[in-house]
Amino acid sequence: MKNTLKVSLAVCDYDRTRAIFDGRAPIEGCEVAAVPIEPEEAFHRAFKYQEFDITEMSMSSHTLMTSRGQNAYVGVPAFVSRLFRHSGIYIRTDRGIKTPADLKGKTIGLPEYQITANVWIRGILQDEYGVKASDIHWRAGGIEEAGREERAPLKLPPDIDFAPIPHDRTLTDMLAKGELDAVIGARAPSCFSKGMPNIARMFPDYRSAEEEYFRRTRIFPIMHVIGIRRSIAEQNPWLAVSVLKAFMKAKDLCMAEMGQIGHLFTSLPWGVSEYEGAKALMGDDFWSYGFEPNRHVLETFTRYHHEQGLSAVKVDPKALFAESTLDLSKV
Repeated sequence: MKNTLKVSLAVCDYDRTRAIFDGRAPIEGCEVAAVPIEPEEAFHRAFKYQEFDITEMSMSSHTLMTSRGQNAYVGVPAFVSRLFRHSGIYIRTDRGIKTPADLKGKTIGLPEYQITANVWIRGILQDEYGVKASDIHWRAGGIEEAGREERAPLKLPPDIDFAPIPHDRTLTDMLAKGELDAVIGARAPSCFSKGMPNIARMFPDYRSAEEEYFRRTRIFPIMHVIGIRRSIAEQNPWLAVSVLKAFMKAKDLCMAEMGQIGHLFTSLPWGVSEYEGAKALMGDDFWSYGFEPNRHVLETFTRYHHEQGLSAVKVDPKALFAESTLDLSKV
């Protein structure tokens, strides 16, 4: 196409991004080479090599690099991944852990200290149960594959006990053998999935815990954000809003399909009922994009990020995003 900007895009093929791929939600002024990609791979390729012009990014890594003034990307408040995280705490049932407060003093494995899911889990443990990051002995490594390392170098405060596990070990093996008291993270360790003895979730009925958490806090945790290569965004000031508008349109199309009861767009018999239940609890725009509807979530996250030693100073949430995306025009 003539007079269009050619850009590459990497994002997971979610229902809420699918219209980006099939062309129903184009990015104005752009010819897009869109690559469906798993989030972990997108993060690795973005933060190590800056391979894509527009990419899905870890909210924690984005905050970390912004706090250091070293971020090659500027954010757009399209939050393509959100997830409650009470489900992500896996414990040994033979260690006397009956409540989250019992995690104090325990040795807990995690794939990376800095990943967004773990920032939220540690924040919830602190705010809801009085367990600070400094109360835990943190041990990091691959969940299923040995040798995983932090995505970016960390400079944690001295009161945080953090160390890697042996380079040839995995978290799931160490939890199964009782060398760890618990594991936290976005993915379930296979020792839990396989039903090995003495391994369970901290919150077996995690849905009820998460619904109650939302009722009290109105927080639906943000996991991933869309980023634009800073150099391209600066050369094309119109691009950030065009990207946000495309992702907003894609999400709106997804939600319209999700509520369609004449024929089902998702392979769940009662998917429409689930959709209606989510709106009843969380509001019509429960998966909101944009800065203002998510200001309180972002303020909480950046506070956690700083309190846990990841960012030396608390990042102003507005600094995470292109200024033009903070205040869209209204009709």
